[in-house]
Amino acid sequence: MDLATLIGLIGALGIIAASILLGTGAQVFFNVPSMLIVFGGSLFVVLAKFNVGQFIGAIKVAGRAFRFKLPDTETSINELVELATIARKSGLLALEEKEIASPFLASGIQLLIDGHPQETVKAILEKERVLTMERNRWGAKIFSALGDVGPAMGMIGTLIGLVQMLSNMEDPKSIGPAMAVALLTTLYGAMLATMVCLPIADKLALRMTEEARMQSLWIDAILAIQEGTNPRVIEQLLSSYLPADKRSKANDEAKEG
Repeated sequence: MDLATLIGLIGALGIIAASILLGTGAQVFFNVPSMLIVFGGSLFVVLAKFNVGQFIGAIKVAGRAFRFKLPDTETSINELVELATIARKSGLLALEEKEIASPFLASGIQLLIDGHPQETVKAILEKERVLTMERNRWGAKIFSALGDVGPAMGMIGTLIGLVQMLSNMEDPKSIGPAMAVALLTTLYGAMLATMVCLPIADKLALRMTEEARMQSLWIDAILAIQEGTNPRVIEQLLSSYLPADKRSKANDEAKEG
């Protein structure tokens, strides 16, 4: 579970809810027609921009903003060095007995065990990496589109409310409540974009970068293992994926080894 996403969204919603409850109360801020215009209208407008498959896929991908965990880079490098050591001592077939948690890495190692040429291994893994990035990118695009459309639908709802209010000016006492209802759609649109859609879009873009980087590390390691590169050399090669402070430490340990 990504606590940053969860705490951020719940915290933002909590602050808004507290400010409402400490003011006039929640009932004033609840209006069904306004919700239909903003939430329903935004979904349909974004659906018109994309196809049904992309839209449904984005909803599934959205879960990655809350529940997604890649292995630690340093831990993954240690695992890869261990795999390289086994392959160098006992051959690639010995890797078949090794249990690997990551599906991407496991499929890459299986390609080595099956004896595919390096060009084929690289092409298959790179294709999978690109497709994974594409799925994450479309998810981020759709939530970013929702973030753009939400405030616009809120403004449309406000204009509808103002037209309805101005067409019924006989009762001055009704102007204030009618204006409040008209402004609610702007509030809903701003909340939808700022507090939900845009944070999820940004988090999915971050997930895309993190996963692509880790898959690139795995591809480099798999190809080096296939070439029979010394495990210590592989460790030094992969240490470039570490932060600068950990990188120098990893290189020193590789030299000592």
